[in-house]
Amino acid sequence: MDPNSGRRSVLYRSTSASFLVLRFVFFLLSFSFVATADRFNITTIPFADGFRPLFGDGNCKPSLDGRGVNVLLDRFTGAGFISSDMYQHGFYSAKIKLPSDYTAGVVVAFYTSNGDVFEKTHDELDIEFLGNIRGRKWRFQTNIYGNGSTHRGREERYTLWFDPTKDFHRYSILWTPKNIIFYVDEVPIREIVKTEAMGGDYPSKPMSLYATIWDASDWATSGGRFKVNYKYAPFIAQFTDLSLEGCPIDPLQSSVAAVNSLCSEATVRLQSKTYSTLTPGSHAAMRRFRQRYMYYYYCYDSIRYPIPPPECIIDPTERARYHDTGRLKFGGSHKRRSRQSSLTPTNYESSDKQADVM
Repeated sequence: MDPNSGRRSVLYRSTSASFLVLRFVFFLLSFSFVATADRFNITTIPFADGFRPLFGDGNCKPSLDGRGVNVLLDRFTGAGFISSDMYQHGFYSAKIKLPSDYTAGVVVAFYTSNGDVFEKTHDELDIEFLGNIRGRKWRFQTNIYGNGSTHRGREERYTLWFDPTKDFHRYSILWTPKNIIFYVDEVPIREIVKTEAMGGDYPSKPMSLYATIWDASDWATSGGRFKVNYKYAPFIAQFTDLSLEGCPIDPLQSSVAAVNSLCSEATVRLQSKTYSTLTPGSHAAMRRFRQRYMYYYYCYDSIRYPIPPPECIIDPTERARYHDTGRLKFGGSHKRRSRQSSLTPTNYESSDKQADVM
């Protein structure tokens, strides 16, 4: 008899038990993901009920189920859509699946703006995906403009912790009189709190929601080094489960004071929503995201802004990780991490519970 057979049998049983435990843990994590995926209780609307094509009508194709729309970029044109109404403050959200394969130079934008109405004093809130080369992490940016302050862009750039071409993920923009929050899959990635010093740089006028796909070969991917290659066209961005929460209003029919008065009740309802206030746990999740995935921060771009914009809070320890150009120094804290450390709604919820207990 093999004297090691008993030892191997014990080892086999131990390994099998460990495997079963791991499967059970993954089951619990999957269940937790499902349970927390709708924590915001978002109400969605069919595409035709709240939106219309903006340009490239032939490349703006509503889905068969009516819940969403595909926008295409080919060698002739891009495409886009716009909300049927303008909103004084709101929560704007959609599940988006980005075009796959080689997409250098292709920008997919999800944003609010009133530039068609207030050409010289427009407000804007942006999420822009900056194209990609196979094998590299997807990069995207957020930005904010108020009262035509386009010469004072407030860009932040990040990488994603997942492949946005494999499945739909939810991207959201919250805009209230007090704060602006950008979300990815219900994980807050950026908050701008209104300060008096910001003045008109904080968006204040009703905005529409837009989504577009277009050729930005001159700047989008690696500063324009990689261009759109139409051999891979058409490039298709898919949108579904669209949501508009806010106060629809025509800004040309009312003064600013009248708009704020007419929308006061809707604004109070908006600010009472779960997504309008960050808990200690969601603040922690946002901090982790920014430490791991943000690679450009305008507040640390001292070449562009020798005096940081008024809303910037400079953390000397964090500032040391960035060049004077605002870009993260090589290495930084963006080290390779295991899948278990990825940001998910499950981790987000867990951090909420831990922070609320502390």
